[in-house]
Amino acid sequence: MNAVDIIIKKRDKKELSEAEINYFIHGLTKNEIPDYQVSAWLMTILLNGMTDEETKNLTLAMANSGEILDLSAVVPIEVDKHSTGGVGDKTTLVVEPLVAACGLPVGKMSGRGLGFSGGTLDKIESIPGFRTSLSQDEFVDLLKNKGLVLAGQSGDLAPADGILYKLRDVTGTVQSIPLIASSVMSKKIAGGAQAIVLDVKVGNGAFMRNLEEARQLSQLMVSIGKLSGRRVVALLSDMNQPLGNAVGNALEVKEAISTLKGSGPADFLEHCLTVASHMLVIGEKARDIVTAREIVEKANKDGLGWEKFRSLVINQGGDVTYVDQPEKMPLAPVIREILSPCSGYLNEINAKVIGETSVEMGAGRIKKEDQIDHSVGIIIHHKVGDFVKNGEPLFTIHAKDMNSMENARDRILSAHMWSDSKCEPLPLFYEVIQ
Repeated sequence: MNAVDIIIKKRDKKELSEAEINYFIHGLTKNEIPDYQVSAWLMTILLNGMTDEETKNLTLAMANSGEILDLSAVVPIEVDKHSTGGVGDKTTLVVEPLVAACGLPVGKMSGRGLGFSGGTLDKIESIPGFRTSLSQDEFVDLLKNKGLVLAGQSGDLAPADGILYKLRDVTGTVQSIPLIASSVMSKKIAGGAQAIVLDVKVGNGAFMRNLEEARQLSQLMVSIGKLSGRRVVALLSDMNQPLGNAVGNALEVKEAISTLKGSGPADFLEHCLTVASHMLVIGEKARDIVTAREIVEKANKDGLGWEKFRSLVINQGGDVTYVDQPEKMPLAPVIREILSPCSGYLNEINAKVIGETSVEMGAGRIKKEDQIDHSVGIIIHHKVGDFVKNGEPLFTIHAKDMNSMENARDRILSAHMWSDSKCEPLPLFYEVIQ
């Protein structure tokens, strides 16, 4: 058995055996299979897909490539949420503190930016000193004693996924249902989550462009969860426009802070309350979604989520003055408000174009070794369905220099489309799969 034969077999659209998948995952984890062969293998999967059996075997091989964390002795039930990636999706920064404030422990292992989607770790690291690299002992201690922890994926947990994650980001292989499903579920299985809410994005700003693909991915992940003894529910949510207003790391942290303090964008707040409510139900803190919503809304209104967020920052070494005074967050050298060139109803704000533009500005990575510029990004001032007048502020660019600002301005203008007739607002969610 060797890597080339396995690549060729998948290239020729044949089904890989469990032994072949285990061999390949073991080899890449031990650095016995080089990046160029792993990249070729990823491309064959993107082009030719995998059967459900192959995907299950890939998920378990990745989960078993390192340690599997058992949290059953630490908390009664450990609940987690995962987003498949979107533009302006800073949901974790609001949902996790809210859920923890409702008495349900949350231990979250998050990722970095992938393609044009932002990464939670890149965002939270806008706060100076915030530690995302924690040992397993630190992770467990914070979960047990504080009820809330947000960390990067430990190198000991599903290390194969960490390798594949970085390569997918820079080889054009992000948009593969088997690779997305196995990546998500291997981390959750290895990380000890017993109940999982999946936020599966749908639209031009998501890796799943249509509902059929999103359903397929959701059903696959729910099935993997069931096979591994986890309770899983998937929410199919819209990503045809950015979520909230802010796109960019420090800007999104500021928006999360505003939301926790009661003044965030309405669409983003509603999204967070919905996801948090499902987490309470699957985590057995509420008997139904209506009761869960009442509990979450009260925690939010009483400021308990905000206090939990502050505690999270303090507990993980972050400078809490940047949370209490968000104006201290890094600011881009060039900030320009761009006005609407015409009047009319907005019928499209292309999230993919905006996400790609933010990456080009430095808010994401084009190469895996690229450094993130936490200060750059975009504030989108309107939503699909809004009537915008000529000369009214349309969006604001935070850029590193004038050239970057001008390039971004033209691309973001092209992402906005107008109509003379009234347009319906986009839905936040499409359906629930469980």
